[in-house]
Amino acid sequence: MTDLSGHLVLPDRILPGRLTFTDRLADITPCTQAPDRYILPGFIDGHIHGGDGADTMDGVAAIGTLARFHARHGTTTLLPTTITRPWPEVLSALHAIAEVTGQTIDNGPFIAGAHLEGPFVSPHRLGAQPPHTLEPTAARVAEALAPGCVRVVTLAPELPHAAEAMASFARAGVCVSLGHTTASYEQASNAVCLICAAGGTAGGTHLFNAMPGIESRRPGPVAALMCSDAYAEMIFDTHHVHPGTYRLAQKVMPDRLVFVTDAMQAAGLPDGPSQLGGQAVMVRDGTARLPDGALAGSVLTLDAALRNAVQAGTGLVEATALLTANPARYLGLTDRGALQTGLRADLVVLSADLQVEQVWVGGCRIV
Repeated sequence: MTDLSGHLVLPDRILPGRLTFTDRLADITPCTQAPDRYILPGFIDGHIHGGDGADTMDGVAAIGTLARFHARHGTTTLLPTTITRPWPEVLSALHAIAEVTGQTIDNGPFIAGAHLEGPFVSPHRLGAQPPHTLEPTAARVAEALAPGCVRVVTLAPELPHAAEAMASFARAGVCVSLGHTTASYEQASNAVCLICAAGGTAGGTHLFNAMPGIESRRPGPVAALMCSDAYAEMIFDTHHVHPGTYRLAQKVMPDRLVFVTDAMQAAGLPDGPSQLGGQAVMVRDGTARLPDGALAGSVLTLDAALRNAVQAGTGLVEATALLTANPARYLGLTDRGALQTGLRADLVVLSADLQVEQVWVGGCRIV
C-alpha cells in the first residue's frame, strides 16, 4: 500500500489530502496540511500520432517510444492514431496497435486501442492528411474492425457509404468522430443522430480544424457538434485554436470537450525538419507546418494543454476534466478519469506551477 499527499484535484473541488493505493485507489483522507503540489488523475489522450522521433505507423517499437515520451508529460492512457496512407499500411498499423492494446507499456502508459484517423476522410479537407482517402465501404469497415483494437474512427459523414459505415462502427462499440469534412450543419446533425440511434457515441475530431467554421447562415459541423450530445476533441496549443475560441467551446460544452495532442513524431524534439505521413514538415517556434503553410499536427503534450487552459482563465478543477473525466467518459473507460476509491491509481503529481513531478500508472511510479 502506497501513500501520497498533496492538494487533490477532485471532480468538484481541490482538497488537501492523502491518497492510499495499490493498483487502485483504496482511500482518500482529508488533511489539514499538505505538500505544496497538486495530485490529478492520469491524463488520457485519444488522438496521438507520435513523439520523441517515433510514429504510430512504424509499428510496435515506435508505439512504445512515443508512449513513454508522453507518459513523462502525464499521459497514463492513450490511443495511438493512424494517418491516411495506402490501405495496406493502415491495416498493418492497426495490427501493430492490436498487439499492445489492453496492455501497459513498460515504463509507459496503458494502450486503450487505436484511433483510426483516415482514410475515410474528405479529399477536400485533408488538412495534413496525405491524399490517400478511401470510401468507407462495408468491406473496408470489416477489415478495420478485424484486428479488434479500433476505439475511435474519424469519418467524414458526406462520403459515399458513410451512413452504413457510421452505423457499423457504432454497433461495434467504436466512437464515431466527425472530422476532415466538408459537411453542412444538417449533414453533421443527421450523422450524430444516426450514430446515437445505432447505440454509439458521437464525437468531433479536432474541433474547428479541418472542417468548415461557424457562419451566420452556414453554421456547419462545429455548431452541430456543440449543440448536440456529441463530444469534441480540441488541440489547445493556442496555434490550432485561439484562447477565445477555446473559452467559447468550454462554456458551451464543459462536460463534452476533450483535450488531445494530435502530436506528431517531432514532439519533444528541437525545432527543425520532420515528417508526418511521409510528408515534409517544418517545426518552428512550437508550430508544425507543411511546405504550403498548413498546420501539420502538433508538438503538444497534455501537461502543456492543461497549463494553456489555466492561462486562458479556466479553473484547475474544470481544466483537469478536459483531459481526464471527459475523455474517460467519451471512450467508455469507466475505471479511470477521477480521484475516486476503486478506480485505477493513474496519477499525476504537479508542482505549484503545474509542472510534472511524478507519474503513476496502475499504482506503479514511472516518473
